Amino acid sequence: WGGCAALPTVELKIEVVLPEKERGKEELSASGKGSPRAYQGNGTARHFHTEERLPTPHPYPSPQDCVEAAVCHVKDLENGQMREVELGWGKVLLVKDNGEFHALGHKCPHYGAPLVKGVLSRGRVRCPWHGACFNISTGDLEDFPGLDSLHKFQVKIEKEKVYVRASKQALQLQRRTKVMAKCISPSAGYSGSTNVLIVGAGAAGLVCAETLRQEGFSDRIVLCTLDRHLPYDRPKLSKSLDTQPEQLALRPKEFFRAYGIEVLTEAQVVTVDVRNKKVVFKDGFKLEYSKLLLAPGSSPKTLSCKGKEVENVFTIRTPEDANRVVRLARGRNVVVVGAGFLGMEVAAYLTEKAHSVSVVELEETPFRRFLGERVGRALMKMFENNRVKFYMQTEVSELRAQEGKLKEVVLKSSKVVRADVCVVGIGAVPATGFLRQSGIGLDSRGFIPVNKMMQTNVPGVFAAGDAVTFPLAWRNNRRVNIPHWQMAHAQGRVAAQNMLAQEAEISTVPYLWTAMFGKSLRYTGYGEGFDDVIIQGDLEELKFVAFYTKGDEVIAVASMNYDPIVSKVAEVLASGRAIRKREAWTGETGDMSWLTGKGS
Repeated sequence: WGGCAALPTVELKIEVVLPEKERGKEELSASGKGSPRAYQGNGTARHFHTEERLPTPHPYPSPQDCVEAAVCHVKDLENGQMREVELGWGKVLLVKDNGEFHALGHKCPHYGAPLVKGVLSRGRVRCPWHGACFNISTGDLEDFPGLDSLHKFQVKIEKEKVYVRASKQALQLQRRTKVMAKCISPSAGYSGSTNVLIVGAGAAGLVCAETLRQEGFSDRIVLCTLDRHLPYDRPKLSKSLDTQPEQLALRPKEFFRAYGIEVLTEAQVVTVDVRNKKVVFKDGFKLEYSKLLLAPGSSPKTLSCKGKEVENVFTIRTPEDANRVVRLARGRNVVVVGAGFLGMEVAAYLTEKAHSVSVVELEETPFRRFLGERVGRALMKMFENNRVKFYMQTEVSELRAQEGKLKEVVLKSSKVVRADVCVVGIGAVPATGFLRQSGIGLDSRGFIPVNKMMQTNVPGVFAAGDAVTFPLAWRNNRRVNIPHWQMAHAQGRVAAQNMLAQEAEISTVPYLWTAMFGKSLRYTGYGEGFDDVIIQGDLEELKFVAFYTKGDEVIAVASMNYDPIVSKVAEVLASGRAIRKREAWTGETGDMSWLTGKGS
């Protein structure tokens, strides 16, 4: 055991939030000299240095920092079983696989889901909530979402008893940031060039930067974003509108400093010159690159009707947008245009706060194209039970103001709805306008087509996230655009691996989720073009599994209150096995043992 010597290094994450006016003071580095390049974004210098390091505990904890105990008898677990066990300072996930015991952190680092309720398959455990996968031998994150891995603890068998030994600190942290390289580029050198430039600081951009560092890359990495903030958890904006930017941060400031990942905020790229490998920013600053990742995401569509310029009409793109909507909606009348994920999440969140919430949608039911008529209707009923009023099969013809501020929304059906605030969630378009003259290929809708290695038509230029179309491996390499948070993570990693010539290919199975009125709906697969929906369970009770089929094959599955069935399906699809339509029907009696693993 050697005094816990085999335990991995633990990164302590300390977050310091500086008020806006303090930010300018970051221009000077620890040595008192000016930073290599204080990037002026809207007149404020925002630059992150590589000189400061996160304090890291000693990699080899002393024996008194460790806890060791017998947690069960060898025969207490069968192969393929998982169990949460107590270890004094915290819980551990104990897994028995192929006769071997493994001990890992018991909570998913992404949102804290209990992994014991997840799916064990092919040497990894998949989170029951959002589908992240962890290797049971190493604890490493193998599929997304989330950024961190699990701690792996030492196991030994003595006299038919299973002993686990762990550091107390690791038990309490419940997450492990992979060891990363630091940036060793001489910062005093010519700062108008970088080895890797990443345009866009969402999940794809951040995961690309982190993967490069995890793989030992120690040259300069610059991440630029239109946002005022460091990378944050954007899916949370519409689910929890009054969350503050610092609560949404995916990594604290110190993290970027410690690993030399420079972030340029409020930085807009206006042209990309692929011949000279150079980008030009709106303020005229030019930056040369060796490798480029384009992950600009998308821009929300806006209304084009009469009165579209009145005040208090919002799209939700940033924490500021979301926070303003909540502030203005309290006790007032809200109209949400669009009954897709964003619109419905916003409507659900505002019901407790607003005087009234109305939803306007062109289709007959919410989510119709994505989840089908029956599931859409069941969800609509849940909203109506929470006082949300629907105006379906119509659209907005005019926004009327009083003293410049929104007062009424006029519909094409000639209905007039009172409204103090309007939130528009009618879809998005790829934010790729700046690439039109670049020679980087765009399709007719403005998406960037990439191959399985996330490469564009230009060597050394990669793209990932909401703005790309790519070949989806398990749907016969059909070219698709999948604007999911989890998919952006996976594509960011593949892009980084191929920048390092590792020849990785995108193969992840899409997984997404939504939360409304405290209930979660999970979804995996790619259901576009489904021709039938088979529903098991009870739609009225909102406890169901919906299988979306095309021909003889199940191409997607959605569920509510049926965990971990969506993770189980994701694991089956990831293994390369097709699920046939008749298998979905075998559950007619409610017997889904073939899928939940409790039967043959």
